[in-house]
Amino acid sequence: MWKAQRRGTMPFLGQDWRSPGGCWVKSEDGWKRFEFYREDDQEEEEEEEEEDSGSRRRREENQLCGQLQEENKENKIIEEDCEVVVKKRKKDHFNNNTKTQYFYQEKWIYVHKGSTRERHGYCTLGEAFNRLDFSSAIQDMRRFNYVVKLLQLIANSQLTSLSGAAQKNYFNILEKIVRKVIEDQQNPRLIKNLLQDLGSALCILVREVGRCVLVGNINIWVYRMETILNWQHQLNNLQITRQVNNGATLSDLPLHMQNSILHRFSDGLDIISLGQVTSTLHVLSEDRHLWKKLCQYHFAEKQFCRQLILTEKGRVDWKLMYFTLQKYYPKKEQYGDALQFCRHCSILFWKDYHLALLFKDTGHPCTANNPESCSTPVSPQHFIDLFKF
Repeated sequence: MWKAQRRGTMPFLGQDWRSPGGCWVKSEDGWKRFEFYREDDQEEEEEEEEEDSGSRRRREENQLCGQLQEENKENKIIEEDCEVVVKKRKKDHFNNNTKTQYFYQEKWIYVHKGSTRERHGYCTLGEAFNRLDFSSAIQDMRRFNYVVKLLQLIANSQLTSLSGAAQKNYFNILEKIVRKVIEDQQNPRLIKNLLQDLGSALCILVREVGRCVLVGNINIWVYRMETILNWQHQLNNLQITRQVNNGATLSDLPLHMQNSILHRFSDGLDIISLGQVTSTLHVLSEDRHLWKKLCQYHFAEKQFCRQLILTEKGRVDWKLMYFTLQKYYPKKEQYGDALQFCRHCSILFWKDYHLALLFKDTGHPCTANNPESCSTPVSPQHFIDLFKF
């Protein structure tokens, strides 16, 4: 036994901060765990010496037996490796055939940006993307545009920050979106823009491989690029079938109702597309008051006052101004439903308004006295900014 020069208590550093730690002493060789000296330690040392001599004999005998067993072990290892390879092939085959996602799909997630005594680690963008139920969100018409915009922002700037599992989940959700668009024949232009941005981002990543962080094998990314090209080809060849309906159509509505429908649109391209249906809708879609309200909705007065475009008659061309302003300034985002963030609980969650009305469900385990006042909608860009730390 060595004699301690100084006895003290060394703090315990571990995952559980509540642990009392151990008793340590400082010696010439450094800090060592303190152990109480007992009288029967000498007897134990003598017994250990006798055991050492007996163990030497056993080692010599075991060496002879070990040489014989090594050959059998090598054969067993080869058999075990073969079994592992077979199991891995079966697992990969199962994962490729089934597009199930191996994550906990939840309606809410706690956003913590640092370690505390009670909680270690932090929440990343990939973890939030995996755990929040975006697969079910794309089936909701109100949340579809929100999820597509979020995927587009991730493709433009945050794709390399996702983990391998998050990237796999990203492309699985994207595949479901493409299938939904082809089956429902709705929002093809929105997905074309998403695939175009994603394809451009992947081309840059593949070209700069080695100079940037690219998770996964390069062949996987090349395969993903080929898949995107195939999706683009399917969307370009999409033929929207004309629905046969014997009931009332849009053109049968009164003019003031058709005009009211056009004023509900927030995208100028949608107004132009609707104006190509009938001659009456074309005249209504060219109304300058319609484009003036659209400019006032998306842009501030100072912005479109700097970019005034006049016609030959000296009147403001609001339609041309709208498409000019959107090149320089971002448009106002409008979504039917969006993720909510609780400032009191620091929780990001999907809110089900039907449950909120029927059962006063807040969508997450909130401890605030007035949960409605603590939650705010989160835009797709704000969602990404929450994990920039």
